[in-house]
Amino acid sequence: MSEQVVSYVIEDGIAVITINNPPMNPLITAVRDQLSAIMSELAGKLDEVKVVILTGSSKAKAFVAGADIKSFPELTQEKAKARLQTTRPLYQQMEDFGRPVICAVNGYCLGGGLELAMSCDIRIASAKAQFGQPEINLGIIPGGGGTQRLPRLVGAGIAKELIYTGKFISAERAAAIGLVNAVVEPEKLMDEAKEMAALIASKPVLAVRAAKEVINHGLNMTLSEGLDLESMHWSYLCGTEDQKEGANAFIEKRKPEFVGR
Repeated sequence: MSEQVVSYVIEDGIAVITINNPPMNPLITAVRDQLSAIMSELAGKLDEVKVVILTGSSKAKAFVAGADIKSFPELTQEKAKARLQTTRPLYQQMEDFGRPVICAVNGYCLGGGLELAMSCDIRIASAKAQFGQPEINLGIIPGGGGTQRLPRLVGAGIAKELIYTGKFISAERAAAIGLVNAVVEPEKLMDEAKEMAALIASKPVLAVRAAKEVINHGLNMTLSEGLDLESMHWSYLCGTEDQKEGANAFIEKRKPEFVGR
């Protein structure tokens, strides 16, 4: 039986998932499998969970420092394809999760770790965090979405720079290029993530979920198709109890009480 290296707690509608495989939190099979199982479990608890925070243990030097490189010399084309059959679905599972996922990056965020972070909705970084796609130094390219999600976040030119050179960048530069949403001092990282999570959790869940779906799917559509998708969701939300409550609360100058209907 594998050691438990990923765990979670739920408090006030916020699920905090912690990867605990120090010192570098590599994306070994146990981490991938346990994280996927937790996401599946949380998908069945959407009545309890409004936001997810994903982070690395404070005992580790990394959020996730990528794959376990020790296994790479034995990789073949067949083994590589088999590995991607577990990593790609995990990242898609994170991206498609029915609630917003905030990644709190508290150390190195490299290779598969950066691909995992990019599959989350929002990224908040410790000032000591470092980011990179160093796969080129191993004679390969990112295989879990790095060549696709990175340019969508930072633009093709910067993505090519990071992928071609394999260099690490600071949290400050990551924020400047749009890779992360905010940079805070290390001791304030989880407070910042929880504060943002609490703010999102206070919003109507149907509207938040619709926004996530429209943004994510719209990125892969033409502008016209994306606008049609937006219109469909907007019209649907106008028939919900939460929309009426939000409008009436605004008019009556009081705090809305959303019920998820």
